[in-house]
Amino acid sequence: MWEQILWLIIGLVSGAVIGFFASRAFMKKYLKNNPPINEKMIKIMMQQMGRTPSQKQINQMMKAMNKVQ
Repeated sequence: MWEQILWLIIGLVSGAVIGFFASRAFMKKYLKNNPPINEKMIKIMMQQMGRTPSQKQINQMMKAMNKVQ
């Protein structure tokens, strides 16, 4: 009885540790391939649309993007 409970606890702890490191590695890889949007990206995107953005417009876009996330 105690042996089964001990194995259950060991399994849960080891699963949590493995899951933590696996999800951490996945998120690092994801953020490396898909970096979050920054001011430079917004400026380039607006210039591609034919607009020359002011710093105020860039700040407004950043606030809107952060609000959504």
